Amino acid sequence: MALQATFSLTPEQIERFRSDGFLQLESITSADEIERLAEIYDELFDGRRTVAAGDRLELAGDAEKPVLPQIVNPERYAPELLETVAHANATAIALQLLGDASTSAGMHAIRKPPHHGAATPWHQDEAYWDPAREHNAISIWMPLQPATLENGCMQFVRGSQHDEVRPHRLISEDAHGLVVDGDIDEELVVACPIPAGGATIHNGRTLHYAGPNATDGPRRALIMAFQTPTSERAEPRDFYWQRPEWYEST
Repeated sequence: MALQATFSLTPEQIERFRSDGFLQLESITSADEIERLAEIYDELFDGRRTVAAGDRLELAGDAEKPVLPQIVNPERYAPELLETVAHANATAIALQLLGDASTSAGMHAIRKPPHHGAATPWHQDEAYWDPAREHNAISIWMPLQPATLENGCMQFVRGSQHDEVRPHRLISEDAHGLVVDGDIDEELVVACPIPAGGATIHNGRTLHYAGPNATDGPRRALIMAFQTPTSERAEPRDFYWQRPEWYEST
């Protein structure tokens, strides 16, 4: 049963998101719900719930030594993730930012292991998507413990959503994750430490990064994505980094 939203953005927050390409929120759910979500989350990553092999990915290392493990579509294996105040609030936020055509684009979860959890490199989400389509999407990133600079809170390049998708490449030969080519304007970087149950929201084109986890505990993040229907572009783009044969020829 879907729960009712308890949170909405102010006009000032909406304007800030449009301008900066990201937004930082202190809370979109309760401490009790975060505690319950953390239990479900660990059951998924620890193998106490069955997750299809194709929905377990390693973004930066390899299966033998995971440093940036991800589960895509965790709601398939834990449907109660959809029956939370956090998801109700995320859905309400998406309606405010994307309009009535907003729909869920699924969830994913990234758990950075203590001490050796790798950085999530600078990238734009749209670099993973169909280059022949126009996209309008957001991701709502919620930590299940405080997100700090020490354990890998989100960082953004202010205003980068106004730019085109930049060239990317695979993090490594065996990884699934992408990293943007070229330099980042450090003067525009904003780090966003937030409490457990807070959230950051970013546009699909906003350059973002999360540092390594140097703490004693895992850094848990649950990401809820939303989008409007895509449309065909007048001029398709060449996202050559999506083609495995491109790497074989370089």
